[in-house]
Amino acid sequence: MQAPGGPEEDTSGNFKHGGWSFGYMDGIMEKVMGGQMGGPYDLLLGRRTYEIFAGYWPKAKDNPFADKLNKAKKYVVSKTLRKLDWENSTLVKGNIPEEIRKLKKQDGPELQVHGSSDLIQTLLKHDLVDEFWLKIYPITIGHGKRLFGPDTIPASFKLLESKTSTTGVIVATYRRDGEIKTGSFDLSSQTRELKLSNS
Repeated sequence: MQAPGGPEEDTSGNFKHGGWSFGYMDGIMEKVMGGQMGGPYDLLLGRRTYEIFAGYWPKAKDNPFADKLNKAKKYVVSKTLRKLDWENSTLVKGNIPEEIRKLKKQDGPELQVHGSSDLIQTLLKHDLVDEFWLKIYPITIGHGKRLFGPDTIPASFKLLESKTSTTGVIVATYRRDGEIKTGSFDLSSQTRELKLSNS
């Protein structure tokens, strides 16, 4: 999930494949993004994604998503930022999982998280994700930031919708659906009932 949008987006860890998603955009992906970014929403962002967005979207007047992104409430999780210049931005401080739980209980539109790989690890560790909008690309990179890190809690999800773009990207929406259900295909662990019928 690291630096899908451009070579200089996130080079941390000596990442050299930035912009890897560029060649996969088509009409289906544009429609998907338009649907996800078209409704009312607030944003929950980590520091790095906030800085990337704040440096671009206020100046992107001709982009169809700019107006909604600029007007949306932005909740920013950061240990280092002290001042937020992008309009409608609020710093989230203190016990981050608890503060996010409070945000989720408030009235308002859905909370969307874009990018924010470090923040996502906190959300996954504390079972705070209700729905995934995954885009699975037909590409392997081998290193870089991962969506599902080692602290991700075991959880089940239900597939709500899926489609495939003309460039081979699978777009899938998953909703949280309880705990993991386990079993075994080991035949030696299975038993058969023996019933006697006597006369």
